[in-house]
Amino acid sequence: MTTTTPPTRPAADGDGGSSGFAARVSLGRAFAPVPSEFLLIASTALLLTGFGLMMVLSATMASAMAAGQSPFEVVMKQAIFAVIGIPLMFIASRLPVTFWKKIAWPSLIAATCFQMLVFVPGLGVANDGNQNWIQIGGVQAQPSEFLKLALALWLGYVLFRKQTLLGSWAHVFIPVVPVGGLVIGLVAVGSEDLGTGMILMAILLGCLFFSGVKLRIFIIPLIIVVVATVFFAVTNSNRMARIMSSLVNFDSMDCYNAASGDCYQAVHGIWALANGGVFGLGLGNSREKYGWLPARSNDYIFAILGEELGLVGCAVVLLLFTVFAIATFQIIRKTRDPFVRIVSGGIIVWIVGQALVNIGVVLRLFPVLGVPLPFMSQGGTSLLSVLVACGVLLSFARTLPAGPSAASAAEPHPGRAEPHRRAR
Repeated sequence: MTTTTPPTRPAADGDGGSSGFAARVSLGRAFAPVPSEFLLIASTALLLTGFGLMMVLSATMASAMAAGQSPFEVVMKQAIFAVIGIPLMFIASRLPVTFWKKIAWPSLIAATCFQMLVFVPGLGVANDGNQNWIQIGGVQAQPSEFLKLALALWLGYVLFRKQTLLGSWAHVFIPVVPVGGLVIGLVAVGSEDLGTGMILMAILLGCLFFSGVKLRIFIIPLIIVVVATVFFAVTNSNRMARIMSSLVNFDSMDCYNAASGDCYQAVHGIWALANGGVFGLGLGNSREKYGWLPARSNDYIFAILGEELGLVGCAVVLLLFTVFAIATFQIIRKTRDPFVRIVSGGIIVWIVGQALVNIGVVLRLFPVLGVPLPFMSQGGTSLLSVLVACGVLLSFARTLPAGPSAASAAEPHPGRAEPHRRAR
């Protein structure tokens, strides 16, 4: 007795086969709608980067031409990092959350080793007394900028793994405080400016806060950070001089008569903002950029912005940073993953906190701390690290439910306890 098997139908004659179906599914996922948080973060990052390139060009073209260089010399270098960083941001946005968890430890180790290169003779470069740069060939980089993102990822992973143990101070402190202290110490030792170290301390505190540690445990690291800041300030004469200059009366003749001094740049920064008024002098018409404001393209670029575009231009930049912060806080609010919440909290404390510090320095609310304005100040390493950090946020935003109905479904019912939590 013989049996016959029915002939199989070719894949091309039917529904396209499993491979064709898989291809259509993959294509559908690639073009699936993204949450509004993704669009807000991506758009504000691109707008601020474009705004920054425009202001770097305006702030540097006069000095470049005076030195016999092309007026586009500085902005082209900055644009190269933008051209590299923007694609990296969108590539990072496609990576899953599991990837960021896996590279948390390796990224911190790599960034710490990179930071230690500033102490290697022949590689480390000092700028204005700060041994915080390295130079390889014609390229100069600031390794501490990459430490900010690496520290946020590492803290997110460690605190995520210890979620059920955060009620104990020993599990909160180890290894967070020793490792965090080592990272911050490496930056503070080689830097005359206290700003970068303070931003790293703020990232550590921000991650602890968003991890949900109890207030009584959170206060102890806060006290340690305050004591460390005071220690680093009083043990360095240059840092103390900058702090004391911020306390000098603005109308004091010591400030007006200083041809060069600790409050010289602060005074000219205020004058730039005052010259701008409400609507500004017009793009490219700054007066302070003609040699009066030394850090016009990096730490004091907000002063040039205010002089040329006035209060209106400053308000637009502040609005963009506000939208960026709101979108990130929406990620923190909606996510169910503690790792996403902690890392997002650390990144928003870093970027928005650093922006507020930079603007506060220009407004003379803080002493000169030497931190750039994210997205806008001249500095390729700073721009690259901030754009990659935005890519991490975009990756997190993709994990959120799309649409208002799904978002509301993700919120726990007010009268019902979450099923995965137990009373301990």
